[in-house]
Amino acid sequence: MDKTLAARVNRIKPSPTLAVTAKAAELRAAGEDVLSLAAGEPDFDTPEHIKEAAIKALRDGKTKYTPVGGTPALKKAIADKHAQDNGLEYKPGQIIASVGGKQACYNVCQALLNAGDEVLIPAPYWVSYPDMALLADGEPVIVPTTAESRFKMTPEALEAAITPKTRLLFLNSPSNPSGMAYTKAELAALAEVLLRHPRIVVASDDMYEKILWSSEPFANIVNACPELYERTVVIHAVSKTYSMTGWRLGWSAGPDWLIGAMANIQSQSTSNPTSIAQDAAIAALTGDQSCVGEMTAAFRARHDKLVEGLAALPGVHCHAGDGTFYAFPDFSEAMTRAGFEDDVAFANHILEKARVALVPGSAFGSPGCMRLSYATSDKVLDAAVERLGTLLGA
Repeated sequence: MDKTLAARVNRIKPSPTLAVTAKAAELRAAGEDVLSLAAGEPDFDTPEHIKEAAIKALRDGKTKYTPVGGTPALKKAIADKHAQDNGLEYKPGQIIASVGGKQACYNVCQALLNAGDEVLIPAPYWVSYPDMALLADGEPVIVPTTAESRFKMTPEALEAAITPKTRLLFLNSPSNPSGMAYTKAELAALAEVLLRHPRIVVASDDMYEKILWSSEPFANIVNACPELYERTVVIHAVSKTYSMTGWRLGWSAGPDWLIGAMANIQSQSTSNPTSIAQDAAIAALTGDQSCVGEMTAAFRARHDKLVEGLAALPGVHCHAGDGTFYAFPDFSEAMTRAGFEDDVAFANHILEKARVALVPGSAFGSPGCMRLSYATSDKVLDAAVERLGTLLGA
């Protein structure tokens, strides 16, 4: 029997977090009290009016196939959201609903990239970007950032990374994992570089748009530079904003030449996203938005407490973020003091000795840092900081 797999499978590597995740599960199964700060999803329930819309859809028999890119009603709700919140106008043919924001990102890569095309990915980055590029025969090009730049790419770094092969740029703001958001002026400066390179398309991952408490309103690169409208795909979802991660409903909005190609790709993979989730998403986008403000206020309060606690730990340096529900402290000094050179090994050490599960920064292209999710209770956060302090000698 020939067990040879497709070459594309070997282009991607298992996540370095798998060992820590598996170890945490093993300890929990053995009855150990493990505090997990690894979850990448809100800890709130989906708001009731959204769940009721899904129940109604079921009772109304909305259980059949829909158009590949979503129902007309959902596309209208998405278009209205972008018009009202972002000042961006999109027609139905410029929108495609997908099985979560992850499929939206995947569709972009599959529809746009040819073999050897380069994809610029500022680090720290969401873990799936590089592998999605590789699965589309592209070449991920990681653009390093520093804590001093608040983990944001500078125009100089962007210009230096561009080659004749550059085809796509992923921009995620506010960022998973850093929690930092680009200002409109910073995006305008990046846009000045991009305007000199007309081959480059931008994938603007706006997943955490509403979970933001920076000093200025949210802006993406099209807001900062309308000239990039025809070269930008805005990617969003209901997952984080409305605590609907399991509903798997995201979307892309952008130029019709690319959205149409993405729809063709999707038609041969998942086809339409779940019909019930589409009605729930309509309720989320068009209904009472007070739930969003309540969740964001809770995240900000947790952020403030956690960042203060982390900053007091020996060998740990943590900048305040602008949004999301992640902190991204630098543990490299603490790691060196403990005799570790590898952050995956150090994360495993923290899990074994302190029973706290963190995600090592190398998973996001920033070794030495750790991603901590504060999408959990104050009690868990307080206990986690206390355990980390004991381990690190606070």
